[in-house]
Amino acid sequence: MTTLGVLVGNRGFFPAHLCESGRARILKVLEEEGINYVALPPDATRYGAVVTYEDSKLCAELWKAHREEIDGILVTLPNFGEERGIADAIRLAGLDVPVLIHAFPDELDKMDVNHRRDSFCGKMSACNNLRQYGIKYSLTTLHTVEPESESFRQDLKNFAGVCRVVKGLRNARFGQLGARPAAFITVRYSEKLLEKAGISVESIDLSEIFGRAWKLADDDVAVQNKLSEIKAYLGVEGIPGDALLKMAKFALAYEAWIAETELVGTAVQCWTSMEEHYGVVPCTIMSMLSNKLLPSACETDIAGLVGMYAMVLASGRPSALLDWNNNYADDPDKGVVFHCSNLPQDVFGGEAKMDYQEIIAGSVGKENTYGTIVGQIKPTPLTYCRVSTDDESGRIRVYLGEAEITDDPVDTFGGYGVIKVPNFQGLLGHICENGYEHHVAINPTRVAAIINEAMGKYLGWDVYYHRG
Repeated sequence: MTTLGVLVGNRGFFPAHLCESGRARILKVLEEEGINYVALPPDATRYGAVVTYEDSKLCAELWKAHREEIDGILVTLPNFGEERGIADAIRLAGLDVPVLIHAFPDELDKMDVNHRRDSFCGKMSACNNLRQYGIKYSLTTLHTVEPESESFRQDLKNFAGVCRVVKGLRNARFGQLGARPAAFITVRYSEKLLEKAGISVESIDLSEIFGRAWKLADDDVAVQNKLSEIKAYLGVEGIPGDALLKMAKFALAYEAWIAETELVGTAVQCWTSMEEHYGVVPCTIMSMLSNKLLPSACETDIAGLVGMYAMVLASGRPSALLDWNNNYADDPDKGVVFHCSNLPQDVFGGEAKMDYQEIIAGSVGKENTYGTIVGQIKPTPLTYCRVSTDDESGRIRVYLGEAEITDDPVDTFGGYGVIKVPNFQGLLGHICENGYEHHVAINPTRVAAIINEAMGKYLGWDVYYHRG
């Protein structure tokens, strides 16, 4: 659950009674939206609002005492507000979290000296001061807005998503299982740039996971339980029993490592060492993890995993990693997205089946490639995101946008779908001109604005938001 530090702005020569009613209204809306808050009580200052430097210090001390809980700050202006008091409180607290600025609207029949708010103007002054102080902040969709309105409620939901993405990425721990496949230099990344952004990577050799898996007996209770979980997750008709047992054992070893090292996502050397030395593909197990909101990326693509996880944080839905793979006939705004695949069941509507991996079966033997997830992605609006580490500039860069999976037919294998992107050719040009990877993360929700705000404004990454 998101927790916000709440600051009620006030200015001495404006009607202070508006702060009493405004504070009560804003806190009621937060409660209704399931958002926790930390705010000065009404008796700490006049109506619990901030005006003086002493008020700012009280507010800052309260927030500092709840530093571990607070994910973001909401500044609300029932009247003009004391702009310097707002900036001082945020600076003194030193939380370095996203900030949302809200202003109450005036009512045309209440423009007299006892009821006029002037929050419309005060919001500009507050933003001016925050900019002077070097404090980053977000805005509501409407300049002034009633807190009970649907517009503000949506602003709150989006801001909570921004807070989750910022907090989650600044403390993320990802795991790399195995070495990068030799041919995939496209998924090279800089651990140092990620570490500088607060993202740590733990690595382990495939042989260590294989070793743990091989020690498990076929009739081990945990193995049998995991086997039942796999069979309940997707159709396994025609899959050899020994392959399913290998998957169950691999899953237990894999998940134990995730728990031991407290990882929030993983990227795997999924071929061809896995198939040659263990005898299955890891796709089903990776799919199951992604479906549980522990995203798992192919081909040790850690940077791609960052985008997957960001969208999980923003939406609460599973993400997938795909290839921008084929044109769709001669439609310039459509293409085929594909992987061979480990996509979560969520994107298939629960209808994917298990099969063997056709691409590498010819080189490692069909019997060693069972476990891939096959199906067509269900039509859905989506957000796409690609994160990349740029060693030449020393920056993390991103492109993102929104698109849709259509119900257009395509006869192929693996996990696939037809995507429609506004001005797709413009996006493809941007990808190629800037040397981005061929992988892209997708999530079946519209959260591009949230990711853009979190990564661009608060994390300071270089973001291209493709709007078509």
